[in-house]
Amino acid sequence: MNTRTFTFPVPVVLAGARGHGRWHLNNIRRLQDEGLVRLAGVCELSPLTEEELGGLGSPEQSGDFGALLDSVRPAIAVICTPIPTHTDLALIAAERGVHLLLEKPPAPSYEEFRRMADGVASTGVVCQIGFQSLGSHAVPAIRELIAQGALGAVTGIGGAGAWARDEAYYRRAPWAGKRRRNGVDVVDGVLTNPLAHAVATALALAGSTRAEDVTAIETELLRANDIESDDTSCVRVDTATSRITVAATLCAERPGEPYVVVHGTSGRITFWYKQDRVLVQRSGHGPQEIEYGRTDLLENLVAHLTDGTELLVTPESTGAFMKVVEAIRQAPDPVALPEEAWELLPGENRRVVRGIDALVAAAAETLALYSELGAPWSALNEVSTR
Repeated sequence: MNTRTFTFPVPVVLAGARGHGRWHLNNIRRLQDEGLVRLAGVCELSPLTEEELGGLGSPEQSGDFGALLDSVRPAIAVICTPIPTHTDLALIAAERGVHLLLEKPPAPSYEEFRRMADGVASTGVVCQIGFQSLGSHAVPAIRELIAQGALGAVTGIGGAGAWARDEAYYRRAPWAGKRRRNGVDVVDGVLTNPLAHAVATALALAGSTRAEDVTAIETELLRANDIESDDTSCVRVDTATSRITVAATLCAERPGEPYVVVHGTSGRITFWYKQDRVLVQRSGHGPQEIEYGRTDLLENLVAHLTDGTELLVTPESTGAFMKVVEAIRQAPDPVALPEEAWELLPGENRRVVRGIDALVAAAAETLALYSELGAPWSALNEVSTR
């Protein structure tokens, strides 16, 4: 077991500091300014410039993750690298007694997820999975309202994400928009990466976060862009206690805030999870809108190591999400939408699926799949059940 003791500032290494990694770099800068952490090292193929590191001192830099960990001996490694590298890098850190904040999705397949989770657990280090929405104080508050019967009996949970990504988004990295690359699973689809939080948050509100909670999964995977993976999809998950449908697209007509909605026999709760904003609507009461705080997951990991605060997002609590990833991985390759189903917006250089915003919202409202909602291209859909 790992028995190191930790004092402030806790030394941290960041693997993957560009792209989405810039968010982590800025977050580490914030926590360093508060005296909680110290950026001890950065693992990147090309070193960060002084400008990129502004305010973070002169951390050691290397393209060799293991060598960097051996040199600086951090308490924590934040891993924000391509999806197929997550498991191997997590195990490299764990074998050295380094605790982890691992970006979502934790792995591209359930087998790789288990190899990571079991391997990390065997070393005695702890791992936080980077579903930032699960640090929202709204999640336990909504769960408490459900438990109190504020909505009556829960009839299901819907999720909706209508986002936009231009064609350059799929050229940002060699693995972007891929299902596989060089024979290795990637599974970079709309539900498994950019809007993965909608799936994970819906499962958390249902209280169905473990792999064994999932009883059935249906997927419909489509694409308007010239990619391998899906950009317009929906999934329906049955668990021991609930039915969940999440619909998402990166080809929205009018991009908006993603949300999860809990349906009950006497009310509903809508949660815009990026904003930590909740709308409670129930019989006999006026609508109530509440904005909640959020616990940062790296800050929570530091607190766990220094004073025993409970970890918010353990690997086991993402097992159900990984079952969804696995169902998507095993499903037939996404169906290409016909050209008449989408249009290219020249000024934004992005593809828009006609009518998709309404379909996404309707799926979250009715818990139906696109094919059941009469989508004009529904005959193309291949429903995969796992």
